[in-house]
Amino acid sequence: MTPAAVLAANRFGLGARPGELAAIGADPRAWVKAQVNAAAIPAAVAALPGTEARLAALPEAPPGAGGEAQKNLIQAILKLARQHYPDDAAARLAAAIGSTTPFVERLVAFWSNHFTVSAIRPAAAGFIGPFEAEAIRPHLFGRFVDLLKAVTLHPAMLLYLDNATSIGPDSRAGWRRGRGLNENLARELMELHTLGVDGGYTQADVTELAKILTGWTIHRPAQPDRVIAARRGGAVFIPSIHQPGAKTLLGKTYADEGENEADVALEDLAHRPATAHFIATKLAQHFIADDPPKEAVAALVDTFTATGGDLTAVYGRMIDLDVAWQDLDQGGGKYRAPYDWVVAIFRAFAADGDVKARRAVQALNRLGQRPYFAPSPAGWPDDASSWLAPESLLARIDYAESVGKARADSDPLRLADLTLGTTISPESDFAVTHAPSRADAIALLLVSPEFLRR
Repeated sequence: MTPAAVLAANRFGLGARPGELAAIGADPRAWVKAQVNAAAIPAAVAALPGTEARLAALPEAPPGAGGEAQKNLIQAILKLARQHYPDDAAARLAAAIGSTTPFVERLVAFWSNHFTVSAIRPAAAGFIGPFEAEAIRPHLFGRFVDLLKAVTLHPAMLLYLDNATSIGPDSRAGWRRGRGLNENLARELMELHTLGVDGGYTQADVTELAKILTGWTIHRPAQPDRVIAARRGGAVFIPSIHQPGAKTLLGKTYADEGENEADVALEDLAHRPATAHFIATKLAQHFIADDPPKEAVAALVDTFTATGGDLTAVYGRMIDLDVAWQDLDQGGGKYRAPYDWVVAIFRAFAADGDVKARRAVQALNRLGQRPYFAPSPAGWPDDASSWLAPESLLARIDYAESVGKARADSDPLRLADLTLGTTISPESDFAVTHAPSRADAIALLLVSPEFLRR
């Protein structure tokens, strides 16, 4: 149970389950690399109904319908969210807690946060589980551009960032309805998903990209005036709402090619140097340090660029970096966000199953990181300062005490050995060993500096 094995289980994984440190053994990098391409969809996730099934449950709102028809549709969308959100959140937690390939589940959480779809928007809340299953998971180890296309044109993203209701002002539908462009998806696509806020784009580029994306909306039952020209899962392309004519994005002119325009523009965005740097930086911040070394970022940029955004190659380069196996942040390692901390606790006790997963969801609600409820399209913060407020630490102490009381039959010294191995500090070891009760010892272990970091 070497320090490197503990780091592998915590930084690249989600916290050690019983026996995992022993399984990692003397070659932790090999343990992480063995999980690459092991992206089978977990049973709890596979059991969820997909996007198309959920869309089919919604009533139709005819063109121009107002009043009662629109109200019924809105109520149905809210009902869908209430119906599916609890199962979606529990399935995500069950997959993370029980996984034997935790590096895969960490990547799912990383990319789902990078491409945030938040249940704060009720219209999207009922589709977030399928979004992960259909757009994120199948593309974890492929090309970044394919992941980008899948998430951008998934119904959850189209609903969350309003592209589903964006209409080209000069399109046939735009003339008739007096409705127009929505730029939310275009703006976040460049600022948060590809180029980054300093990526060299302008407001004019946002508008042009929004025009390129018009036409892509969610699938509804066929309507006489809405010809479907292309379909991708629950997303469809409707020519009558697409902005006609050429568009100029980042200095390049895109011909009027209907449904193909989005693909071409996304290809170009995915391969721009600013995108390589932005993605490399976020990966390094998540896996190495809040302020990652420039040479680490540069190495990931080089691999991303040389391979055309091959994510498997980028992950491999990152795992091979010596700096990725060092504790660079003050205090030793990355500070765990509530999601990481709670999952690590449940994994430590091998608390598997649907009932336990739902308790993990409740714990995260209590600790301020409700699953799928990121506060903005920027997702949850990935730095220590965002989670170190005194009230946040007090909430963790309260929760650790409740876990200690509930699991007072557990051996705290064995738990420490199975999760932290030789990395536990003398101070933490003394506190756990000399605690007045097993419950107190477990609580002290869970809020020790070593368990709070990864």
